[in-house]
Amino acid sequence: MPIIEIENKVFEVDGDGFLAQPEIWNKEVASLIAKHDGIGELTEKHWAIIDVIRGNYEKKGTAPMIRTICMKTGLRLREIYQLFPLGPARGACRVAGLPKPDGCV
Repeated sequence: MPIIEIENKVFEVDGDGFLAQPEIWNKEVASLIAKHDGIGELTEKHWAIIDVIRGNYEKKGTAPMIRTICMKTGLRLREIYQLFPLGPARGACRVAGLPKPDGCV
């Protein structure tokens, strides 16, 4: 499996850069992945999205639908793409420590 190194920390990832071991995720890991993906410092809005994604993953084992993220955060899809330029599936789910989503979120 591929690895990425961010600030002297090594993470095993799949071919798309998602954590191979989602259970190692924590807020520090999220911040490091965000930095690696060019997002920079995570704001309150970033964390609101991450919290919705993590909550859904912990309850249902999957990423939420994008509509759910918008409804629970009060953010529009355009705002989510501004916060996570790689999009909700690739960008936000990666920062949230989920495995690669099967379909579109």
